[in-house]
Amino acid sequence: MKSSSAKETNQSELKDAKVERNIYALGWVSFFGGMAQDMIQPNLPLFYTTVLGLNKEFIGLIEGSLMGVVSLMKIGAGYISDALGMRKAVVFAGYAFSAVARLLFGFAGSGSAALGLRITDGVGKGLKEAPRDALVAGSAGNKKLGLAFGIQRTLDTLGSVVGPLLSFWILQLWINHPNKYRELFVVAGILAAVPLVIIGFFVRERVAPVAKQRFSWSAVQGPALSFFVVMLIFSLGNSSDAFLILRAQQLGMATVMIPVAYALFNLISALAAIPAGRWSDRIGRRKVIAYSWGVYAVAYFGFALANAAWMVWVLYAFYGLFYALNEGAAKAMVAELVPDEKRGAAYGLFNAAMGLAALPASLLAGWLWTRISPAAPFALGGILALVALAGLHWVPKISVGQKKEGAK
Repeated sequence: MKSSSAKETNQSELKDAKVERNIYALGWVSFFGGMAQDMIQPNLPLFYTTVLGLNKEFIGLIEGSLMGVVSLMKIGAGYISDALGMRKAVVFAGYAFSAVARLLFGFAGSGSAALGLRITDGVGKGLKEAPRDALVAGSAGNKKLGLAFGIQRTLDTLGSVVGPLLSFWILQLWINHPNKYRELFVVAGILAAVPLVIIGFFVRERVAPVAKQRFSWSAVQGPALSFFVVMLIFSLGNSSDAFLILRAQQLGMATVMIPVAYALFNLISALAAIPAGRWSDRIGRRKVIAYSWGVYAVAYFGFALANAAWMVWVLYAFYGLFYALNEGAAKAMVAELVPDEKRGAAYGLFNAAMGLAALPASLLAGWLWTRISPAAPFALGGILALVALAGLHWVPKISVGQKKEGAK
């Protein structure tokens, strides 16, 4: 007969095995969600112009609205899942919104329909992220958090590489189909339902009490406020990546090859993300953010000055470094400037501000493209990146001692 300690050990091992399965299940949810999203993403701008006949200003409105809705929903999603105590249900609802929107895109017949479906997709994208991350953290335990989020990020990024390559293969297969984009969106919509099956049958939720974070504007003051202002300046030149795709087409890149270039961009970003994170730990967040904005400025000036399709391949690969350098370092910078007890509200305000800035940025990009030249939005983006880079030097530094004192 087994001793009680042996039974406890076996139960602990069984529990750990279930946790591991949950982490991998959530990773595959992200894989198929990212794959479906990035089957559509590089082809949407071409669908807007060649099928729906939309102008660049309206495209800016659509994509800017999407990014703003995503950011606002990210704030609300965490509070909703905490209040309901049902994170799995909120994640399921988020993926369901996105799946329906992506499927129905195959039947969109007007700009207003496209706008409504992109907003619906934005609701889904914003709704699922925070509670999904909370499920991953709850499944991992403190000892395995790094591994858990590493698995999540890896599978998510692999989906963003496979998706564009799959869309390239489908478009090649259906190259003579008059409705090939619509057919592609229907396929992507069906694949977007795979995460719903995984969530429903394989994801388990651990119910645990959650300390709710009060939402307060006082979270952003002092050095943090200065950093937010500089980030807003940068964000006003950071229009939707849809304009990069339209620029590739305008420079003569074959439309069927654009998803491949998009996959290259995602691959470079994925490969550089971990080294960039370690680099920011070693040399500091400010320097890495500064380097990322320098990369952004060079890439955008490159897109402004480019005059041949082959240049797009180089610029897309180089642009992938911006995301690898910037995303983690900027979030870490917020954590360094804000006391522990105010970080929840600070991240909510950070996401909202950056997302809402995407709407005027994309509207302005569309206006500049139409009224001045296709190169103008990229020139503005490069200039504002350099302005933000200069402004970063004026953000006050905060020492560990100051941070603890502010937290009292």
